[in-house]
Amino acid sequence: MSATAEMVTGGNPAQDAVARFRRKQIAGFAVPAVILAYFVYLFFAFDIAGLVDRARMDNAKILVADSYSYKTHITHDNRNGGLSFAIEGENKGTYPDGMMPGFVTSTGEDAVTITLDAGEVAEIEGSTLRYSLPDYGTVIVTVEGRDISVETPDGTIPDWISASTARVNITGEGGRATVTRARTEVYVYSYGWELFWFTLDSPFYGKSFAELAALAVSGEQVIEGQSNFAAMVGEVWNNSMWRHKDVIWAIFETILMAFLGTMGAAIVALPMAFIAARNFNRLASLRFAIRRVFDFVRGVDGLIWTIILSRAFGPGPMTGALAILITDTGSFGKIFSEALENVDDKQIEGVTSTGAKPLQRYRFGVIPQITPVLLSQVLYYLESNTRSATVIGAITGGGIGLLLTQAIITQKDWEEVSYYIMLIIIMVIFMDTLSGWLRRKLIRSDDSGV
Repeated sequence: MSATAEMVTGGNPAQDAVARFRRKQIAGFAVPAVILAYFVYLFFAFDIAGLVDRARMDNAKILVADSYSYKTHITHDNRNGGLSFAIEGENKGTYPDGMMPGFVTSTGEDAVTITLDAGEVAEIEGSTLRYSLPDYGTVIVTVEGRDISVETPDGTIPDWISASTARVNITGEGGRATVTRARTEVYVYSYGWELFWFTLDSPFYGKSFAELAALAVSGEQVIEGQSNFAAMVGEVWNNSMWRHKDVIWAIFETILMAFLGTMGAAIVALPMAFIAARNFNRLASLRFAIRRVFDFVRGVDGLIWTIILSRAFGPGPMTGALAILITDTGSFGKIFSEALENVDDKQIEGVTSTGAKPLQRYRFGVIPQITPVLLSQVLYYLESNTRSATVIGAITGGGIGLLLTQAIITQKDWEEVSYYIMLIIIMVIFMDTLSGWLRRKLIRSDDSGV
């Protein structure tokens, strides 16, 4: 062993080995301890215990159920009398006079019996609701003036009933019921997205796929002056519940917002990038100013620009496109200027030797070199901005983001929220696939041309 090694170890290899082992043990315990301490800190800092305590799993269950099913509202007006039946409680989904769901039976004036799942039965008779459960009995809720009384078989209020003098909520296995001074409502859940194709007033509502296929090729016209196929397409396109026409236009607005913002940013950023590039602009002060402009516009998030521009120009898809344009101008400017600083001077010298003017040197000596970078980045940002345009549209009042926000605010039509989220995912997948295909085609074509 050398003298240096002896000084380090103290001349005792065994003790040194033990010391190294102990240091490894300490390190092995210290790292997990630090990680554990960090998670303990997060637990208290974010009040995880309080969050769990405040969580409403009953509401979460209802929202999840709403996403893949629909509710039929059976409503009694406790002030003026009268019964109504509507999908999701909307006027556009109200059953016409004389028409009611198959699980509802009329038992008299202002009285119906509703057959629910799990053997449960709800009866509405005027301002009185009787909700019967097989293993429990019948809960009777009565509106008496400004008070609401609840009677249960054992005289106690179970946890699946929320009761006060102003409102009573019953959550059974087969359905739900709500009683207020103004109305009595029973909600019946069914799987699927009702009225997605045809509304209740459509002559094609309730027909099977086989019946619709036969009608499509039939010469007998259901709607006078239109072929059956054209009438079906028109009924779906103008569906007042699901608004397919508005949804398709909103998807187009979202993609257009992303396209205009991205392409506009690329057009603005390219000439500015030449000014910011060291090998194309010798004025350091001007380069510094342009680069700080890039830092400023991309340093402020696109959502902030959206809020600022919406205050200046008002809501609309064009405001969202401008917000994307401003933010991406900074990003593109930085990327393009760095690409310009890395171009091969030999190609430029070759074009210069032919007597080309400055613009021609840029066109034939510089642009072909940076085109793959330009195309790749622009297409990538176009794909990314398609997602961003959804959130921006929710603020500026345009695109699919606005419809999604409206559906969330209603707190009832969560199947529409699911529908819009699915459309957004499909739109992003489509833009991702299209962007990848264009990158491969354009960049390979450009490489072969060079």
